[in-house]
Amino acid sequence: MGLIKFRPVTPTQRYGNVSDFAEITTDRPYKPLTYVKKRTGGRNNHGHITSRHRGGGHKRRVRLVDFRRNRLGIEATVLSVEYDPNRSARVALVEYTDGLKSYILCPDGLKVGEKVVSGPNVEVKVGNHLPLEKIPEGSMIHNIELRPGLGGKLVRAGGVVAQILAKENDMAHVKLPSGEVRLVPAKAYATIGQCSNIDNENIVLGKAGRSRWLGIRPCSRGVARNPVDHPLGGGEGKSKGGNHPQSPWGQKSKGLKTRRRDKASNKFIVKDRRK
Repeated sequence: MGLIKFRPVTPTQRYGNVSDFAEITTDRPYKPLTYVKKRTGGRNNHGHITSRHRGGGHKRRVRLVDFRRNRLGIEATVLSVEYDPNRSARVALVEYTDGLKSYILCPDGLKVGEKVVSGPNVEVKVGNHLPLEKIPEGSMIHNIELRPGLGGKLVRAGGVVAQILAKENDMAHVKLPSGEVRLVPAKAYATIGQCSNIDNENIVLGKAGRSRWLGIRPCSRGVARNPVDHPLGGGEGKSKGGNHPQSPWGQKSKGLKTRRRDKASNKFIVKDRRK
C-alpha cells in the first residue's frame, strides 16, 4: 500500500499522485451486492440546485456494505479486498460458513483467506467485531456504533482510527480522529484495527479533470463575481468587497459556530476537538 508519483512529463503529473492499489485483489465487484447509483446533479425533486458544484463524473455502483455485522458467532472468510468508488476506505467481500456473502469495511492488514467473526466473546484481533466493554483499553478501533444494534456510524473513512481511553459504568471514553473524546455506550460494537487505505490523506489530485471524474464541478471565487451574484462581488481590481467572508446568502464562512447550543449529544462530549 502506497502512492505512485509520476515522472513530470506534463504539468499535471508534476504534483499529482495516485494510490498503487497494492491491496486490491479483484477489479470486479460482486454484482448481487451492488446497485446502480442514481445521480441528482445536486438538484432536489423540484429541479432546484440545493448542493452546488455537483454533476458529471464517472458512473458508479453502490456496494451494500454491512456496518451492523450482526451475524454473531458465525465465522466468515475473506474472499477479496476491493476498491469502492463511493468511499475512501477499501471494502472486503466475506463469505460466512452458511454460504451467505457480505461486504464489510476492510481494516488495514486484512488479507484474503483470513477469518473474521462478530460477537461478545470473540478474540480481539484485526477485523473482528465486538462490544466496547470486551475490548481492552488502548485498543485501536473503527466502525463504531453510537447506539447498540444500529450499525457503525463513526470512524469509517480511509486510514482513520479511534482509541478506547477508559471505561466507567456503562460508557466508554473513545478518542476520535478529530481529537474529540466522546462517551459511547459500552454495549455498542466496534471493529478492531485501523481503517484501510492509510495513504488516502496524502493523495493529491493534481489537475481539475480528476475532480470532474469525481463529480465535482468548478467553483469561482466570490470576489471574482458581480455584486448581484455575491456579497463580495464587484469593485475595480482585486477588491475584497468590504464584507466578512461569506456565502452568496450571507452565511459567514470563517469562525461562525453553526452547532446548536442545545444539541442533545453535547452531554456525551468529554473533550471538544478544538481544545
